[in-house]
Amino acid sequence: MTFYQECLGGELTLTKLGDTPMKDTLPAEKHDRIINAHLKSGEIEISATDWMASPEFDPVGGNTFAIFVTGESYSELKPAFDKLKDGDNNTRLQELHEMPFGIYGQFYDKYGVQWIFRGAKAT
Repeated sequence: MTFYQECLGGELTLTKLGDTPMKDTLPAEKHDRIINAHLKSGEIEISATDWMASPEFDPVGGNTFAIFVTGESYSELKPAFDKLKDGDNNTRLQELHEMPFGIYGQFYDKYGVQWIFRGAKAT
């Protein structure tokens, strides 16, 4: 992400798993991994994450990176979430739901690519 910042400019924010309310859900050895890297340069925004999978989940093409989709509300995110998720490839499916930091859901699509959806925290 620092390379992309060099190319695109802007502000890069790196958040480690150990600095989030979610740290207790994953082993301590993963707390130094980046749970979210967010780069904003003008109208361009990109996000990324380190691979957080459990030891029994082998890294293969498509599951060592994720595409982030961000929005404001559950109702805004839900239609795209439902169209993209693959009903036959849902072993890692997490339906959209409320988390301490906001709306969250993830899945692997029919091509094996991971998608992470995130929305604002309900007020």
